[in-house]
Amino acid sequence: MPPFDDIDKKILNRIQSDFPITHSPYRAVADGLKLQEADVLERVSRMRKQGLIRRIGGNFVPEKLGYVSTLCAASVPQDKIQHFTEIVNQYPGVTHNYQRNNHFNIWFTFIASSREKIKINLQRIADETGIQEILNLPATRVFKIKAHFKL
Repeated sequence: MPPFDDIDKKILNRIQSDFPITHSPYRAVADGLKLQEADVLERVSRMRKQGLIRRIGGNFVPEKLGYVSTLCAASVPQDKIQHFTEIVNQYPGVTHNYQRNNHFNIWFTFIASSREKIKINLQRIADETGIQEILNLPATRVFKIKAHFKL
């Protein structure tokens, strides 16, 4: 089986913004794509292992559930990016991160139960990675956009 094919793309297109809320969501995906549930499960598992899928889970508005969120930006030397992002990704409150062509080249979002918890966790990340230049940029106004990547 190729590492990433048209069937994988169809599965990703289906689950990224329209994940079925049923007792057997992968069966619903399989039925809609005229596949076997076991094939969908195997492909999703493989794509997770390959890093094509980082997480499967719901999105929520943190503030409506009593949480706070912030955007963070770090200045990470090129040779430390892999280590830094591996550490950052271990924190459950980190929803995603990405690299930019800028002095602050690694950006990520962080959600926690309080601003203080975010501050503590950012200090832990700095201590674990040796990267001290991490900006904490809490939102003053939130704009939600739908990020759906047509594959």
